[in-house]
Amino acid sequence: MLGKIGAMASAVALGACSVFGIRAGTPQPAYRVIAQVGDAEIRAYGPRLAAQTEAEGDTDAARSAAFRRLAAYIFGANHGQSSIAMTAPVATSAAGASIAMTAPVATSAAPTGAPSGAHGLTMTFYMPPGFTAATLPVPNDPRVRIVTVPAQTVAVWRYSGSTSDTHVAAAHAALLSALAGSAWRPVGDVYDWFYDPPWTLPPLRRNEAVVEVTQAPK
Repeated sequence: MLGKIGAMASAVALGACSVFGIRAGTPQPAYRVIAQVGDAEIRAYGPRLAAQTEAEGDTDAARSAAFRRLAAYIFGANHGQSSIAMTAPVATSAAGASIAMTAPVATSAAPTGAPSGAHGLTMTFYMPPGFTAATLPVPNDPRVRIVTVPAQTVAVWRYSGSTSDTHVAAAHAALLSALAGSAWRPVGDVYDWFYDPPWTLPPLRRNEAVVEVTQAPK
């Protein structure tokens, strides 16, 4: 009972801070900045563990359903009712997108057989440091699975404001434009990392368009 109360308190505290885009104390995967291409940043990430799930519906509905499911897992809906620290970012990618990783928090297009106008997404929460695949609690919900994200080099375009399809698409275009003609070539599709929940004031949100990259031979 006390564990559930503590988890709820953590969720409320996280939400209150995130209204103003404040992420103090929220763990994030470690990375190194290895280059700058205009306003795009080239980062190197090591392997990471993540919890992942899929959801269907329009973009907002699918994000909401997936977020609630993963949040339930880290706030105690797991074997042992253990609470796991919330981390950032949450990543999204367009349905059917090719992403060279096993788990960002990502969205993708509707699966075969989905109703017309529906969309599907894959969402992933990165796990905080100190866990291994063997020590992470097992999810109660079979739709949540634990995956490993391999080491990767990515190009990142940071932006704020709305996470609407139109705004996201503009950020994707800006990232690809920044890379055009540079020594860094996109690998796969562009996706998104969202650092704040939907109730954060849009001007204060941290969003990032992301694509895996490889360096062209000199």
